[in-house]
Amino acid sequence: MEHIPYGRQHLDELDITAVVDVLRSDFLTQGPAIPAFEERLCALTGAGHAVAVNSATSALHIACLALGVGAGDLVWTSPITFVASANCARYCGADVDFVDVEPTSRNMDVGLLRDKLAQARAEGRRLPKVVIPVHFAGEPCDMPAIRALSREYGFAVIEDASHAIGSRLLDQRIGDCEWSDITVLSFHPVKIVTTAEGGAALTRDPALAARLRLLRSHGITRDPAELEHPDEGGWYYEQQALGFNYRLTDVQAALGTSQLRHLEAWIARRHEIADRYDEALAGLAVRLPRRRPESRSALHLYAIEIEAGSVARRKVFDQMRAGAIGVNVHYIPVHLQPDFRRLGFRPGDFPAAEAYYAGALSLPMYATLTTAQQDRVVATLRAALETP
Repeated sequence: MEHIPYGRQHLDELDITAVVDVLRSDFLTQGPAIPAFEERLCALTGAGHAVAVNSATSALHIACLALGVGAGDLVWTSPITFVASANCARYCGADVDFVDVEPTSRNMDVGLLRDKLAQARAEGRRLPKVVIPVHFAGEPCDMPAIRALSREYGFAVIEDASHAIGSRLLDQRIGDCEWSDITVLSFHPVKIVTTAEGGAALTRDPALAARLRLLRSHGITRDPAELEHPDEGGWYYEQQALGFNYRLTDVQAALGTSQLRHLEAWIARRHEIADRYDEALAGLAVRLPRRRPESRSALHLYAIEIEAGSVARRKVFDQMRAGAIGVNVHYIPVHLQPDFRRLGFRPGDFPAAEAYYAGALSLPMYATLTTAQQDRVVATLRAALETP
């Protein structure tokens, strides 16, 4: 029986040719393919600067560092995300906390964010240095409201747009940093476009971009204009900060540039698939993902919720996996992970996130999913929901 995964990459001959061309060139890393990829990202998102790195996790880490996050600071993010959205603060020695999600979007609840900020200020407690909203499944957060709060309370904003390249909100492209200091993208193979592994940090601020570039490559610069001491010769470089080896290779960058030509068509196809799911699943005991008229989700995921009291999510998951349908769950709330419980978080801390998780199930969603495959997904789901 053919296995249908929840997400997968698609490579064509032009993608393969782009990679082979780099393999035959003089540069496998730190060559011209990387700035070409970064320029393409800027053109597609409207960002002023793009800094390509080896993963979105790395991008989140250096984004926090570039914004000055360190020991004694506090970072807030969403509990419905991959653990990297929270771990990036801990890598910097900072503390992390969460803002519960809004049930229909699964994104950070701006009303709760506002209340939590006001309460912290009133009680004289620490305010966050950075807030990291996550565009879950590609659906944009309420970024204008979050930006307004950032100005009122003095925190910086990192958009975790790992799911959201190609998304739009109020005719603004996610990634243009209209409402944030830095936006982070992911190019993992299950994402909309891929560099095999990889990520990027986008910003409008040239000083932040320079800091991000320094941190991704050991904190080292060779730029004569940036040197702190006289240039000693063509070999000379300076480590000016404690950085990391977070560089992307030219091989990956070339693949990414080639993949980006598909972006709009693949997102359009994802919307066609979502439309078919919406129609086929209407009337079943599931809650469907929300798509708002004022935004355009990139639809990285199609995450449903099995209604409480209908049938156990575990049974549906197991039955679909047994039928070679690669469903998944996105995500276990971060605060429930053992490593975070040891920090003092407990079940019940973020009830909307926990309620969503109890029924969450991600159905296959990728641009090359065929109608026949989707029909099989729906039939298998329907049978699982109706089995006693």
